[in-house]
Amino acid sequence: MCIGSAQAQTTQGADPANPLITDRWQFRPLIVVTPDAQAPAYRDLRRQLAATQAHFDEREMLLYTVEGDQGTRHGVAMTPYETRALINALGVDPSRGVTTILVGKDGGKKVELEGDVDLQQIYDTIDRMPMRRAGS
Repeated sequence: MCIGSAQAQTTQGADPANPLITDRWQFRPLIVVTPDAQAPAYRDLRRQLAATQAHFDEREMLLYTVEGDQGTRHGVAMTPYETRALINALGVDPSRGVTTILVGKDGGKKVELEGDVDLQQIYDTIDRMPMRRAGS
């Protein structure tokens, strides 16, 4: 798990097609990238998300998924150009397996995990963030 302010800013200097730019200071994007929508780790994370939707919403999170080369933002399809810009901004190789990334409201990458993810761990990370404790 990568956590900390030393992480590169995800949205600074990014391609203008990168949808994360519009989320800055508004949401905490959670991006899940998988080469295959049937991957067990991806399916498990989707089940966790469905079961904890209220916790997700309460933390002002926004879900992005990239399945193969198809991206969505909050359930709405992104263009191939936006999907590529998102992947490039995050520095993720979609062919490497399931990767889950949490981006903070400041646009910085806060957590990057590969494989199975315990969503509660991500919620706990958010709850420790200064902005979250301050009520944002």
